[in-house]
Amino acid sequence: MNKIAKRSLILLAVITVIISCKKSDANEEAAAEEVATAADSISSSAAVEKEGSTRKFIRTADLKFKVKNVTQSTYTIENITNKFDGFVTYTNLQSNIIDKFETKVSQDSTLETTRYNVENNITIRVPNKRLDTVIKSIAKQIDFLDYRIIKADDVSLKMLSNQLSQKRSNNNEKRIEKAIDTKGKKINDIMDAETNLANQKEQNDNSKLENLSIQDQVNFSTLTIQIYQHESIKQEMNANTKDYNYYKPNIGIRILDSLKTGWYVLQDIVVFLFQIWWLLFISIGGFLLYKKYFKK
Repeated sequence: MNKIAKRSLILLAVITVIISCKKSDANEEAAAEEVATAADSISSSAAVEKEGSTRKFIRTADLKFKVKNVTQSTYTIENITNKFDGFVTYTNLQSNIIDKFETKVSQDSTLETTRYNVENNITIRVPNKRLDTVIKSIAKQIDFLDYRIIKADDVSLKMLSNQLSQKRSNNNEKRIEKAIDTKGKKINDIMDAETNLANQKEQNDNSKLENLSIQDQVNFSTLTIQIYQHESIKQEMNANTKDYNYYKPNIGIRILDSLKTGWYVLQDIVVFLFQIWWLLFISIGGFLLYKKYFKK
């Protein structure tokens, strides 16, 4: 019976280990599927320019999600950005205090409890063609996704319009310059022509700068990320500061000081009475006159 019992126990232990391993594998697979689902839920191939296409898209993405640790996720996002030739344009890592209170645990100790949450708003710019790759890499940090917004604005016609406007301005500049050189005689005519020329150059520069700005937004997509973590609690034990009563002298010294103070007050009163002797004299004289003449 002992041998059978031992064999049964060994068999039971082996079965338990096998079941635990299967559960562990299942949990790992579930976690991997969750991460993959998160990555798929925020990645997008919307409006990616095909090879040889004349269309130009400005792609932007807005993400908000919960992470395990905001500080660590911030460093990871910054490293991912640098890895794919992007750059961080804004980051604001901060802690927001929700509540703060103190609990006196002893005569000389106080427990300070602070409830707070940590969040960060990050703005990064990455090459347009690597936007989806960056988003999928960042998705591994997601614990809970609040929202994902991806936009793609077609600016092909806007850029073409600026190019045509720039071309017209160049032609107008040449004609005005030629007119000034060949036909400008009167000073007023020359000044008006110079003003028109300056306006045409300014318009030409504005169109050129706008196209450069649009091209920069086409080349580098803007990704705005809001991350936060679960509410945290920090507890710190602080020493109590002694109150006013702790520093008071003993009762004997306080009584002696009170007697001295009372004596000084009495002296001040006597001195004050001598200072107003004239008022006392008038009051006494008035009282005697009243009693002698008016009381009857």
